[in-house]
Amino acid sequence: MMLAVGCAGRSAQVTERAASETARNEPEQVLSTEPSPPLVATTRHDRFWVPPLFASEEDEVHYYISRLADRRFIDVYGGEEHPRVWYIAAERLGQLGEPAVPMLFALLDTHDEYELMLALYALQLATQDPRLMAQTGGDYVRLATTLDKGANAENRTIALEWWERHGWRWQ
Repeated sequence: MMLAVGCAGRSAQVTERAASETARNEPEQVLSTEPSPPLVATTRHDRFWVPPLFASEEDEVHYYISRLADRRFIDVYGGEEHPRVWYIAAERLGQLGEPAVPMLFALLDTHDEYELMLALYALQLATQDPRLMAQTGGDYVRLATTLDKGANAENRTIALEWWERHGWRWQ
């Protein structure tokens, strides 16, 4: 008897869950008195899944490196009149600074122009890490033009020259 009740209770839960999932996928036909949640998230953090915990800075660097070529991993700010793109992975790698530098340099051989553009931009930001600039005498990757795929070749050369001067730190 208890076995049948236990199974019936579980079956009812599964049926209710399936019904609620079906209801979510279909347009709502009944008006609710409760306010519905907004369709658009109000903060940048709400719009993107971010792993809740990184075990180390290296984990965080690996995560954002893996998202660098994802053209959807952006945000837009500045309003409708002056929209600007926020390249989340590149900006975060730049904020991480020195720990991101070796992996960003490893991306300089990519054939994806978009990924290369963002890797170069992230390098410019990351090499301005105060800890690193103290070791390089204030030298950082100074790109000719940022966020322009047409400048990738020139910017790649600039980055490689910086690596020749300071890359020994990671070898």
